[in-house]
Amino acid sequence: MNGSVPDMQISVLAVPGLFDSGLSAVLDVLATANALREEVAASVLPFEVTVAGTEASVRTAHGLHLAASPLAELTTVPDLLVMPAVACGFKTPRQVVDIVRNHPALAHVAALHTAGSALAAACTGTFFLAEAGVLDGRLATTSWWLGPAFRRRYTAVRLDDSRTLARDGRVTTAGAAFAHIDLALSIVAQQSPALAEMVARYLVIGDRPSQAVFAVPSHLAGTDPTVTAFERWVRGHIAEPLQICGVAAAIGVSERTLQRTTAAVLGMSPIDFLHEIRLDEATFLLRTSSRTVAAVAAAVGYQNSSTLRALVRRRRGTTISALRQVRPSP
Repeated sequence: MNGSVPDMQISVLAVPGLFDSGLSAVLDVLATANALREEVAASVLPFEVTVAGTEASVRTAHGLHLAASPLAELTTVPDLLVMPAVACGFKTPRQVVDIVRNHPALAHVAALHTAGSALAAACTGTFFLAEAGVLDGRLATTSWWLGPAFRRRYTAVRLDDSRTLARDGRVTTAGAAFAHIDLALSIVAQQSPALAEMVARYLVIGDRPSQAVFAVPSHLAGTDPTVTAFERWVRGHIAEPLQICGVAAAIGVSERTLQRTTAAVLGMSPIDFLHEIRLDEATFLLRTSSRTVAAVAAAVGYQNSSTLRALVRRRRGTTISALRQVRPSP
């Protein structure tokens, strides 16, 4: 390292069962930034990265043993503490909460943040920050399929799980597991946007502004009986002109109850969820049939194709043509 330039001290917190590629993504992006730093500007702070843990040896989700510096033995407060995800591919939201609840890392997360460390986390790593209380009152994101469970447990957090990244003060959170890449790039970008851009080009990393496109409405709906009933009723009448008050009456709740429930469980209004269900069905039809765009629009309850095209652009960040190019394997 250049002795005339103070390093940016980053501790990456490794816990048992952590997501191997999440940890690797963070470390590889930061290492690439260090390698390219002087090509952009020597004044950009080098990243000095330490893998810290509650134990001296951490076993990853794939059984690899990782040497770590015990958190209790850190001699300095890092500028940034990064919390990668624990592996979550086959875990239910309840299992994620059970892992995080009373975890020995929580006290260290809260203490380091109080002492001045900025924080960053991705996917299930955001649960550690929320459980430690450092996200209260802050904007945050997490993996889309964990959103309902996150909202129920951490009511003081302003969750927006449509975001790939959310930054609020000294805390940055990222969405689904491979958003670790976006998280690491955002760390680099806070020091130098030009360096982050160069790292992205060298590693061929594309932009993913939202994870909403990957959220499966039926999966989200299954987390609450009222939302489940709403989703099923809409799918059964998807080609019909629908009014939210009418759907609410059909499933036996008031419109106000339905609005409160979808806001609490999904972070969206009933009409927004209605559009998500229709877009989900429209995407399926576009990819699996040769129907015209107008026919697909009518099949999911839109009177004209321009409405469907506008919603695909606004809510999916893509086009009808691009959706049609992604066909399932025969």
